[in-house]
Amino acid sequence: MTMPHTENLEFMTPTIVSKKNTAKKNTAKKAPAKKTPAPKAPALPAKKLIPRDVSWLAFNARVLQEAADTSVPLRERIRFLGIFSNNLDEFFRVRVATLKRMMSINKVHKMHLEENPGKILDDIQAIVIDQQREFDRIWKDIANELETMHIFLRTEKHLNREQQKFVLNYFNEQVRTNIIPLMIESIQQFPILRDKSIYLGVVLARQDNSVRQKFALIEIPSNVLPRFIILPSKPGEHDIILLEDLIRFCLPHIFSYFGYDKFSSHIIKVTRDAELDIDNDISDSLIHQIEKGLKDRRKGKPVRFVYDKDIDPLLLEYLIRRMGLSGKDNLIPGARIHNFKDFMDFPESIFPPHTHRKTFIHPLFADAPSVMHVIQRQDVMLHFPYHSFDTIIDLLREAAIDPNVSSIKITAYRLARNSKIVNALVNAARNGKHVTVVLELRARFDEAANLDWKARLEDEGVKVFLGIPDMKVHAKLCVIKKRIGTKTVQCGFVSTGNLNERTAQVYGDHCLLTANRSVIADINRVFSYLESPRHDIKILEGCKTLPVSPLNMRDTYMRLIDREIKNAKNKKKAGIVLKMNSLSDSILIGKLYEAAKAGVDIKMVIRGICCAYTENKKWKKDITAVSIVDEYLEHARVFIFHHGGSEKVYIASCDWMVRNLDHRVEAAVPITDPHIRKELADIMDIQLSGNVKARILDNDQTNQYKKEGDKKIRTQIEIYKYLHEKQYK
Repeated sequence: MTMPHTENLEFMTPTIVSKKNTAKKNTAKKAPAKKTPAPKAPALPAKKLIPRDVSWLAFNARVLQEAADTSVPLRERIRFLGIFSNNLDEFFRVRVATLKRMMSINKVHKMHLEENPGKILDDIQAIVIDQQREFDRIWKDIANELETMHIFLRTEKHLNREQQKFVLNYFNEQVRTNIIPLMIESIQQFPILRDKSIYLGVVLARQDNSVRQKFALIEIPSNVLPRFIILPSKPGEHDIILLEDLIRFCLPHIFSYFGYDKFSSHIIKVTRDAELDIDNDISDSLIHQIEKGLKDRRKGKPVRFVYDKDIDPLLLEYLIRRMGLSGKDNLIPGARIHNFKDFMDFPESIFPPHTHRKTFIHPLFADAPSVMHVIQRQDVMLHFPYHSFDTIIDLLREAAIDPNVSSIKITAYRLARNSKIVNALVNAARNGKHVTVVLELRARFDEAANLDWKARLEDEGVKVFLGIPDMKVHAKLCVIKKRIGTKTVQCGFVSTGNLNERTAQVYGDHCLLTANRSVIADINRVFSYLESPRHDIKILEGCKTLPVSPLNMRDTYMRLIDREIKNAKNKKKAGIVLKMNSLSDSILIGKLYEAAKAGVDIKMVIRGICCAYTENKKWKKDITAVSIVDEYLEHARVFIFHHGGSEKVYIASCDWMVRNLDHRVEAAVPITDPHIRKELADIMDIQLSGNVKARILDNDQTNQYKKEGDKKIRTQIEIYKYLHEKQYK
């Protein structure tokens, strides 16, 4: 599973009223968005839910399991360690930072479900330290296995003469001008250590102890230089040195003019609060607020301090004191290497080639001269990354050059770095089409990139809308309007994943391409809502086919579950199949508990957070729940309700989380085509029958592998076979 982006997390952040925002008056001329009434159903008390932070750490433990699995190719095991590390960094930047904010506010009504954030923080500390030990054990095993393949990570103490000469030359030519040592004892105000960077803490001394030792910090310039440097090696071997170890070797040269001849050095890193404190006014000033917030993020409060467990005790004590940290600030002792996220980019050239399954064009588009013509005839479902994302690019390219196309409207949350989606939209604008992009500037960690996209799109004549007060626009929608003779025809899509051709290669998602009039009409209503100055919720009330947040998404699911409960109580067949990234909404979880108590057959595939207990003696049927962690990131949202035999099937952009249901604009779409409904049901059956990469989500979140059945079923391979066979029938 490759996770090149932060959306693997998608944390639910409690709604916290900041002092800054309550003190300010909204001076914008635009009226604020009208809020949806709070749901009538009661929320479950926290004791009936698994704490979501504990559940998320259990998910990251599943990622760690993949790194420990010796059946996984070694290159991928290293990548999983990098993913684990990156996930944990962002967990601290967002969730731990939020819990600390909640404690500082210290008012229950300003918190969201977290009754005791202090205890949760203590639990997090204990779990993370245990996971760090397991991480270190796995890395030690992998390092030993690398050596059996004649791949060696050399430290500054294990270089031959040729390598020493190479390192010195590399340092002088590439590194020296990119580092500035900080003599921290001489600096009155301690420098702000940057998040996402690692620092070499250096103790300078003399062998004869003739002068007092001093402390220094060096930021490792891995943002401008490669972290891994391949050294001159013997035939058949690959020697690699980390950038920080190369710098360690050169410490005598860096500090030569100070007269020190004894050095010890250890890596440290700081993780900071990543939440942007943005005023609720969605006007042009939002851009300036985000720009300021991005700058402030660099100075965010430290929420974790990680250090080499062998660090000089005096240096550690000095750093903790100067940074104003305490034992409550998640002080995590670790091994020699930090920022392991960089290991996602461990040199591939030294490994045997890894054969990846190739994506393929959906059979309906394989030889079709026009994507739009196919969609006008019938609904089509694309399943990424099995199906090629090129079909979406081709659709937008076709629309860009078709003289009969008059307009394109699309939402954008996370885009690829060199986005082909943007290129197609720009070319459409150049060809005289009316192009509208609803761009969410507040997509976490993509704020700066989306600011750049806004500027480029507007420079090309694209109309860009930025969002809604207090809500993120997370729906994945597109509508294309075309004139044929005297008729206007429209087509578009509803997707579970981002319009990002890079992540579409590794994120498991579904995308419905359709010209269904009722679906298209509702997509247009969502765009009308997003484009209207007052963001009047009544516009969304016109949606008859698409359940949408923040209007009626939760209520739709509640009614569908109630129907299953009623059927179960009447001794009729009742069943629910759910797939999503995260399940934490206490109202919907409470309704699932009610369904299980009534005897509804509930099966779930939940990749990440699952706050629902799955076993209870008072229920007629326990809930079957698994999590699949494998090569691809399971990102799709699918909801299937038996509905008395006439199945109701939906795909959606949102999980069952408070933030998705109440604080975002989201869209689900019913699947009416019987062939596509069966296809989705078959895919879900494969996922629920998996017994290789599926873990059971039990009440204790123990991550036991599901081992049922004689035949081994690795779901992602079986889904590929299933779709590929349909391709060539």
